[in-house]
Amino acid sequence: MCRNIKTLFNFEPPATEDEVRASALQFVRKLSGFAKPSHVNEAAFATAVDEVSAAAHRLLSSLHTHAAPRDREAEAEKARARARERFA
Repeated sequence: MCRNIKTLFNFEPPATEDEVRASALQFVRKLSGFAKPSHVNEAAFATAVDEVSAAAHRLLSSLHTHAAPRDREAEAEKARARARERFA
């Protein structure tokens, strides 16, 4: 799918509104093929981002797990280490 969309569930602290919206924006960009929609398509694009963001909020609030929450900084460091190894 899209490499820029990050996992948002089961982190401490929880995902912020900005993170959920950024994820929704990336998803709509990928689906539509537009990084920035034309003036004619702006309203449809913005509506889609709002709807995907709302759906993501509903999903994240309804999910449950017994696993301990992951630490954002530790996960980010693991990702940086994988990137260094991959692109070294």
